[in-house]
Amino acid sequence: MSLLPSTTEILFALGVGEQVVGVTFECDYPPQARQRRIVSTSTLPPDLPPAAVDKLVAERMRAGEDLYHLDRDALAGLDPDLIVTQDLCAVCAVDVTEVSDALSYLGCRAEVLTIDPHRLTEVLESVTILGQATGAVARATGLVSALAGRLAAVRDQVAGRGRVRALVLEWTDPPFAPGHWVPEMVTAAGGECVLGEAGQRSFRTTWEAVRATAPEVVVCAPCGFDLPGSAELTKKVLAAGVLPPGVPVWAVDANASFARPGPRLVDGVEALAAVLHPAVAGQPDPALARRLA
Repeated sequence: MSLLPSTTEILFALGVGEQVVGVTFECDYPPQARQRRIVSTSTLPPDLPPAAVDKLVAERMRAGEDLYHLDRDALAGLDPDLIVTQDLCAVCAVDVTEVSDALSYLGCRAEVLTIDPHRLTEVLESVTILGQATGAVARATGLVSALAGRLAAVRDQVAGRGRVRALVLEWTDPPFAPGHWVPEMVTAAGGECVLGEAGQRSFRTTWEAVRATAPEVVVCAPCGFDLPGSAELTKKVLAAGVLPPGVPVWAVDANASFARPGPRLVDGVEALAAVLHPAVAGQPDPALARRLA
């Protein structure tokens, strides 16, 4: 059972998708994941604007309330041997303590594997860990090698080019600076991440601080949004006039290649390289990135 979209993606990439019996409501890649039983859902009302999401999340976090609901009946009926979860971000998935409580309540003896990557190298390591846990070691080794090779190819491609000052926004109202692996993605793509620190949490900032970074490119990658959703939020940011004038602004598919620590982060690095250095990297995949200003 996978309680993370990223680990669901990894498990299918390792060829053990048929063994996955339960997923979350956010597990939408690959499409076959939608055929598995959904065992966790969000407690947030749907279709809230970004500011309302931020306010409600902050209130519930302060109150110690859960943002996700784990369906214990579904869990009991599936009787999993292995449950993959995380302890990285309480806003991203079911808290590991809730999983443990549910297992104790049900008397389920499933192994709980916690995956908590903070850096790009740790994302690749999580592929290896899941390969070992599911008996897909050879497949994991090959996948990690292929992903590392693609990252190396991007770094070689942009080597010697001037570093482009890039600002990535992980949320738009209020603005959030990027954290964890995202600043490293910018660096690998030949940029300088002007706000946010690799391996650390993303954090709330201000539009004044955003403008003070003097970025040469702005990339909107709001967590939880695909490219159309990201583009709509980016248009609202542009209409508000809060970004530095005259700077290229891109929207990207955050769900596919930025927010979820899975294999498609490498797609995101390749897209970023094309955004920052089109002369050597070509144009970004239009399914992943769209320029709006």
